[in-house]
Amino acid sequence: MKENDIRKYAELMKELGLTGLEISTGDTKVRLERMAAVQAKENVYTAPEPAAVQIIPESGDCVSVKSPIVGVFYAAPAENAKAYVSIGDSVKKGQTLCVIEAMKLMNEITAEEDGTVTEICVKNGQVVEYGTELFKIRRQAS
Repeated sequence: MKENDIRKYAELMKELGLTGLEISTGDTKVRLERMAAVQAKENVYTAPEPAAVQIIPESGDCVSVKSPIVGVFYAAPAENAKAYVSIGDSVKKGQTLCVIEAMKLMNEITAEEDGTVTEICVKNGQVVEYGTELFKIRRQAS
């Protein structure tokens, strides 16, 4: 593949907002990848790697689930669907609590421990930043 062709594909990726493109021609296979730029009106944000749920121990038996990324908080998988969790619900480790949309990707936020949801700290559709408290969960007694 010629350099001019690669440049043409790179410009096309930029124009269409693609982060990856693979082109196969006969025996030749070329994969182009680029970092996606996230822009807000005034600030540029990037997600920390890895995007793991941050849990901060609170008053002994409670944990705070905080947002690992910047994005939009959604309490349910779809607009008219039932919320993943409600106050008073028992949750198991690995259970989905919510999703945060970032860069057109839906990132599931899961429970790191078994417990009971005692507080939902943000509203559906709210923009959250890295470290924003999403839930308070009371640990199950051992």
